[in-house]
Amino acid sequence: MPSSTPEPEAALQRLQKVLASTGIGGRRPAEALIAAGRVTVDGVVATLGTKVYPARSLIAVDGRPIRFDSRAGEPAHAVTLALNKPLGVVVTASDDRGRSTVYDVVRLAIGAIPPGLRYVGRLDRDTTGLLLFTTDGARAHRLTHPSYHVDRVYEAIVEGELTDEGLTRLRRGVELEDGLTAPADVARLASGVVRITIHEGRTRQVRRMFEAVGSRVRRLRRVAVGPVRLGDLREGAVRPLTDQEERALRRRAGLEDA
Repeated sequence: MPSSTPEPEAALQRLQKVLASTGIGGRRPAEALIAAGRVTVDGVVATLGTKVYPARSLIAVDGRPIRFDSRAGEPAHAVTLALNKPLGVVVTASDDRGRSTVYDVVRLAIGAIPPGLRYVGRLDRDTTGLLLFTTDGARAHRLTHPSYHVDRVYEAIVEGELTDEGLTRLRRGVELEDGLTAPADVARLASGVVRITIHEGRTRQVRRMFEAVGSRVRRLRRVAVGPVRLGDLREGAVRPLTDQEERALRRRAGLEDA
């Protein structure tokens, strides 16, 4: 779970001050935009009393995202978001069959798509849970490439009871049509409920692994990617990563802190 320790109060700034630093004409024009309801912060319409963390708050004017670090006017840090993907939503930029995509969900949750935002890995249509997005191409590559061994943690509800032999096979790696899987960390949470941790990202891999040992997955939810946990994020909701999560994720991906 992300740390509940609040960020320093000193890091908070009034929204109109942050907007004024972008060159829109100063504090008064910024206040006018806010008063007109044209500014959102993390998908919520802002008011004149709104304060933000410039390094990670998602600020949009007329639906167009802008982002700043704490030093006004300098290049912003990459945007990284966590989504609790709902059932039936497809992980793609667009769908020719008219199905809801993860970008539709993000847009509904925060009002706009930050430029250059890409999903990190995939979840199949029938899998719910944590899906990360980032505007940082290097981060996206390292988090998805199996050579960096970034854990993906899932909770599965399976039909029937998974046998001890099945657990052992999963832990050692199972042979699939596209090759032997890496060993998995597997634990029973309750009758018919299993937690499995892998670091590969093959298509429908977890479902196929269980099928290979004689079990069928009825429901599957991803609860963590590396140091980022799904926690109590409600289905369909989006949140920016905390500063602590950002640092931990960069370390896990082998990237130096910005």
